[in-house]
Amino acid sequence: MSALSSTLSAAALSAALFVAAAGAGRSLAAQAPGAHLGDLTWPEAEARLREAPLVIVPFGAGAKEHGPHLPMATDRIVLEYLMEVAVDSLPVVVAPPILHGWFPAFREFPGTEISDADLFRRTVEEVALSLVRHGARRIVFLNTGITFSTGLPIAIAAREIHQREGVPTTVISWGDLETEEIAALSEQEAGGHADELETSVVLHLRPELVHMERAPRDYGPPGGEPGPGYRPGGFSRTQGHPEYSATGILGDATLATAEKGRRIVEIMTREWVRALRAFATEPLGPPRRP
Repeated sequence: MSALSSTLSAAALSAALFVAAAGAGRSLAAQAPGAHLGDLTWPEAEARLREAPLVIVPFGAGAKEHGPHLPMATDRIVLEYLMEVAVDSLPVVVAPPILHGWFPAFREFPGTEISDADLFRRTVEEVALSLVRHGARRIVFLNTGITFSTGLPIAIAAREIHQREGVPTTVISWGDLETEEIAALSEQEAGGHADELETSVVLHLRPELVHMERAPRDYGPPGGEPGPGYRPGGFSRTQGHPEYSATGILGDATLATAEKGRRIVEIMTREWVRALRAFATEPLGPPRRP
């Protein structure tokens, strides 16, 4: 059994027990198992979209730089894992993933990007609206990017759909699934991209794609004094630029281990299922007036 299959089996069992213990009435556990929308026939999809407590719109970069040691599909790998956890654990419908998005911080590196933030927002919004038109009652936007990057246009799409259609929406990003338990596993001085923790996750899920012999330690050039507020950052390939990076990472990937990754994935799985169960209780209402 692969590391991914083993992790999924453990996650599904844990989530099933959790749901069964907490449910009441026609609980989530009593309903049909989840499904990938693309695996259904259209009559099945029509019924499942109307019945499912949650419909998930997943987004994760299909090709975005993650240093010289990780695959460009790192975000997609984590996305697909979380999609499978949802389907195996709860009666959700998971739409096909959106794999190309707005990545201004990584624009100077190879990859696939929609450089127009509003075009990306409209793409995500239109995909979700097509599901609402066919009966989706609650929309979960899963984002394996970060809240203050790809999460920004996704959050606008979620807000617009909720306001116009009266459908409950939520955005769950990678950082929302991280806890103090995960922070405590870190030994690096600082991190944020393709670092000790992210490398550990891929070492656990897809070890054959990780090149630890190329893993760098790169804390980037010195920045200003820390303070409140949101400061957009990025990675420049121009020497002398204050955000210059020869590696495209921030942190110490040399400290990564598969065991840390196993623990991180375990915690993220628990938090993901918990977030879905909580949002499945969000009250439904009539459509809003235009």
